[in-house]
Amino acid sequence: MSVTARADRRASISDLLRENSRPLFSFELYPPRNEEETQRAWFTIRRLESLAPDFVSVTYGANGSTRDRTIKITQDIAETTTLRTMAHLTAASQSRDQLRRVIGSYAAAGIRHVLAIRGDMPGGPLVPWEAHPEGLANATELVAMIRELGDFCIGVAAFPDLHPQTRDADLDARVLKEKAEAGADFALTQLFFTPARYFELVDRVRSIGCDIPIIPGIQPVTRLSQIRRFAELSGAELPAPVVARLEAAGDDPKRVRRVGVDIATELAAELLAGGAPGVHLYTMNRSLATREVYARLRPEFGRA
Repeated sequence: MSVTARADRRASISDLLRENSRPLFSFELYPPRNEEETQRAWFTIRRLESLAPDFVSVTYGANGSTRDRTIKITQDIAETTTLRTMAHLTAASQSRDQLRRVIGSYAAAGIRHVLAIRGDMPGGPLVPWEAHPEGLANATELVAMIRELGDFCIGVAAFPDLHPQTRDADLDARVLKEKAEAGADFALTQLFFTPARYFELVDRVRSIGCDIPIIPGIQPVTRLSQIRRFAELSGAELPAPVVARLEAAGDDPKRVRRVGVDIATELAAELLAGGAPGVHLYTMNRSLATREVYARLRPEFGRA
């Protein structure tokens, strides 16, 4: 990696948000499960690196080899690419000592950005939450731990379509404020498809005196069955017009992807026009749809 590239990464995501000179553009990856997925992931990483995003994040599994793979690929991205890299960390199913070790591993690799998430139980987000007997109770406590252990820039989750377990908009806003007060610098939203839900979330959070930047998360749809499953797990609403447009594309994967790219681009453009500080794209470790959305949004980001 060049000295210039390393210097460019010294500014934190929080620094970039404070500058407010342009919206940010970022991507989310997940850890590969085998050698084939590893090759595909690195192909995607290199393709996305050429777009010079403001940062990439890597999702995190709380158990066993998934956790180990997350730490390894996050470290490898940070050490071998020009990308500003954010590691995910969940409180689910881990003791305080385990969490401290992971935070230490990230710090040793030079990673200074962490997305602190409570996480889900092994059965998924609809399974009632149970704290590890030697662990933390929630994401707010995780934010506080990370803040105590190092000079990190900390992101947290936000829910435009409401948290799937509580379904309480006002509670979501209060929890986000608590995470900001514990030391969170910015928030990334779960995927959603209705712009009004994002703006309503921002208004609720601002109305209770919290100014944390909230970056919307968007997933370009490439398969309707897949996005229905994700929406079910995340609590995201699938609006009827979105479903109708995707169903009209039929069984042709290319047509479905084109419609999905259209929907994601339209959503992102409306959010940016309304003042969103950036867009975070969930890539599913495939770069084509992400690059197509990016190409359409380039004028919005001032990159000719």
